[in-house]
Amino acid sequence: MSPQHMQRELALFALYRVLEAALLALLVFSPFGETMGKIVNAPAAISVSIGYLIASIGLLLHARSQPPDYPAHAAIGVMVDILVAAAITHAVPDIAPGVALLLLFNIGAASLFVSLRASMLIAAGASLALAAERIIGALATGTFDRPLAEMLMFAVGFFAAASLTRQLGKQVRETHELADRRGAEAANMAEINELIIRRMQTGVLLVDDSGHIRLANEAALLLIGGDGEPGADDLHGRPLSQLSPPLAMRMAEWMRSGDTDTAPLALRDHSEVLPRFVRLLANSDSTLVFLDDTSLVSRRAESLTLATMGRFSASLAHEIRNPLAAISYATQLLQESQDIREGDRRLLQIIHQQCLRTNGIVESVLGLARRERARPEQIDLVAAAHAFVQDYRLIVTADNAELKVASDLGALPVVFDPRHLQQVLTALVNNAVRYGRMPGEPARITIRIEQEGEWPTISVLDRGPGIPDAVAAQLFRPFFTTSESGTGLGLYIAHELCRANEGHVEYVAVPGGGACFRVHLPARHSLLQG
Repeated sequence: MSPQHMQRELALFALYRVLEAALLALLVFSPFGETMGKIVNAPAAISVSIGYLIASIGLLLHARSQPPDYPAHAAIGVMVDILVAAAITHAVPDIAPGVALLLLFNIGAASLFVSLRASMLIAAGASLALAAERIIGALATGTFDRPLAEMLMFAVGFFAAASLTRQLGKQVRETHELADRRGAEAANMAEINELIIRRMQTGVLLVDDSGHIRLANEAALLLIGGDGEPGADDLHGRPLSQLSPPLAMRMAEWMRSGDTDTAPLALRDHSEVLPRFVRLLANSDSTLVFLDDTSLVSRRAESLTLATMGRFSASLAHEIRNPLAAISYATQLLQESQDIREGDRRLLQIIHQQCLRTNGIVESVLGLARRERARPEQIDLVAAAHAFVQDYRLIVTADNAELKVASDLGALPVVFDPRHLQQVLTALVNNAVRYGRMPGEPARITIRIEQEGEWPTISVLDRGPGIPDAVAAQLFRPFFTTSESGTGLGLYIAHELCRANEGHVEYVAVPGGGACFRVHLPARHSLLQG
């Protein structure tokens, strides 16, 4: 039992003792006291009643102060009760049975705070005190005015009250402690359940019979919307029909027919959810509404698709490597022939160079599929950009694309995987060649190299029609493309390769038309600067 409960019970016991002392004082000082019992020794009765009242008030104040020593307080208090009972019985013999009955309760109450052995000693002390008072009275009067059986019965009652009350109090305390533990566990479980519900990715609403929201977790707040921050309970008490009329209509139809429409429901910000409705209890009018965000399902499906495509890409890359190696080997053999003209020899050089580049792309795809780490090394970003432009012009003519490098820096050392940088630039420039041109004109592409604070950047800009906002939000999603012949993997692979090198790529809108894809490369470590 907690100290607060113990102190409260001890104070109640002390208050009861004050009431006993007040009753005794009323008996002694009341003009009608003689009708309740004849006072044999008036000075003793007055002294005992006043002393008992003062002692009981002192014990009450002590019990209500700072947590006392409970067993010692109870033992001292019941000893005072026993002494007073013996003294008042000697002064007013007619009230002896009533005093013994009151003492019976005091002994039982004191037994709640002391050990079983101490409670037996208290009962024995009370029995001896009453017996001593009777013996002294008999010696003074020369006769026993009450039968011996009465004293024996009270003695048995004292021991019974002490032992039974002690055991009953022990069981009550154990039950109370068990209830406290169960209550604490229930409170903890309630907090855990509330936390789980609030952190669930599925939105949860509790709607009462009048259509007002009584509970909403954070996911529901984000899906439906509210005026507070995510997690604030600003949906409580608001009507569902006001927050989301389509959802309220869907719930009303479910309550009317019992059938759930499985079609996704569009809420705010173009988000789609799949609502499910469940009665809170069989005989309850409250309804639990579960809101499953379809975008989460789409992302899970997308992850499975990406995993499948990763395995497929790895398998396809292995199949490409074999004929690619044969082409490269055949090109080298042709280059060694003396019958090849110089113009054709240049074409063979281009074939061999592009075989090497394709093999590098295959290796990157395999690394992406296997989630291999990048192999960054220190390179000159300006020189790498010029080399890329020079190689790219071999496969894309000036009539199709005008490609140039713009930089105010003579050199810009960066730490990046050169194979990954080649593939990222190829994906971004190919994207600009395909989509970043005006009708009837070649694509005008600029690769700009800058230093933004500690971050080196390389941007691929075009002067095309630009990218609509609805498309820009999905550019780096896998398999997203606006072309019938595109795969939708170019920008996604570029994005993943930048992440593998601790960089990132973003789309930047260009005022006045055109598009810009900017790659932020990782800043060089201070030990590499100088």
